[in-house]
Amino acid sequence: MSSTNIIKIILALVLGIALGLAYGWVIDPVEYTDVPPNILREDYRVDYVLMVAEAYQNDLDDETAVRRLAVLGSESPAAITTSALEYANHNSFTGDEIQILQQLLTAMQTYQPQGNSNP
Repeated sequence: MSSTNIIKIILALVLGIALGLAYGWVIDPVEYTDVPPNILREDYRVDYVLMVAEAYQNDLDDETAVRRLAVLGSESPAAITTSALEYANHNSFTGDEIQILQQLLTAMQTYQPQGNSNP
């Protein structure tokens, strides 16, 4: 194989990679829509929990808060909120945000599901 053939192969590879990247990043990039919250990065999960805590602060509805937190996975609502609070403490969230998360945590730790209780 001559050196000109090797150069042609290398140029073809470089051109193919460049065109593939341009197509995938510029022309037709992947767009995620309607992504379930349970696959979010940790910082976005904490933001979601903070939004739930802010909504809870306004309506004080334990059931709704539990349902909203349930989309983040199979952990208990208290565990999800504890994880978010720890992240908030380590990442310079404001005092108000930490207080709102703490209020939600208290509610989730004392939460009792409402249902038919048979004596």
